[in-house]
Amino acid sequence: MGNLFQSAPKVEQLLSEVNYDGIIKYIQDGKCTNIITMAGAGISTSAGIPDFRTPGTGLYDNLAKYDLPNPQAIFEIHFFRKNPAPFYALAKELYPGVFKPTPCHYFLRLLHEKKLLLRHYTQNIDTLERVAGIPEEMIVEAHGTFATAHCIDCRKQFSQEWVKDKVFADEIPKCTDKKCGGLVKPDIVFFGENLPFRFLSCSMKDFPKCDLLIILGTSLAVQPFASLIDRVPDTTPRLYINLEKSESDASNLLSKLMGGGGGFDFESDSKYRDVFWQGTCDDGCVSLSERLGWKAELDKLTLEEHAKIDKEIGQ
Repeated sequence: MGNLFQSAPKVEQLLSEVNYDGIIKYIQDGKCTNIITMAGAGISTSAGIPDFRTPGTGLYDNLAKYDLPNPQAIFEIHFFRKNPAPFYALAKELYPGVFKPTPCHYFLRLLHEKKLLLRHYTQNIDTLERVAGIPEEMIVEAHGTFATAHCIDCRKQFSQEWVKDKVFADEIPKCTDKKCGGLVKPDIVFFGENLPFRFLSCSMKDFPKCDLLIILGTSLAVQPFASLIDRVPDTTPRLYINLEKSESDASNLLSKLMGGGGGFDFESDSKYRDVFWQGTCDDGCVSLSERLGWKAELDKLTLEEHAKIDKEIGQ
């Protein structure tokens, strides 16, 4: 019987250097045309939308006013059925249309326009990718979206505008079918609900094709989204832009020793594809745009799109 902990065969290194410069050169040399981006709340915090877990400012730390049994209850389907008011009160604060996309969102749009983006996977429910002009078919909203809504009982569909009007009038949206009268909920995924079928179908198809994975502003604490980082081919470089490293880079040692996934490897002598860039998502994407020669395009796109939004809302 062979040694259980024998080292895995060496995997081909595609980066000229396993660092940020190596990632830049890899993109500049045209080595990647099927980039997948994965994003969490960190790409939207500069728009004014709080993330979930930052102590003191995160969403979970600021839910005391709703008198919940626990912070996550506001996103639990069983609690929602019994008491939907806290969710709708929070929804009024977070509803799309109040916030503008960030430079990070517009960098993602540039990736698409340059035909480098295979797909963008987001944990966010704020729809800012859509507002930024990334086509719907290029986005997988893993945790759902405010863009559509359904009755949780009869599944009748309602528009975002209809639900938003009810929420901003401080009314609980209820199904208009006289035989039903169930609660109408935006199609965001609550704890206790299945992820959208599109997440499953697209991830199975997309990740084997990925030739560069860029992860932005997520702690990679929520499954199954976090596991996507190990779905790309073993040779695919991975760039992680975040304020701090995820715990996943130190997880699942046994899996690593047996040649499996097991998260990132930023530090070991055998690292060959994982690069960590520490900072905000906006700073990371601005840095990428500068190094790739896209900074003027990014600035112009951000200014023009923000001006359009200001005009639409009458500012």
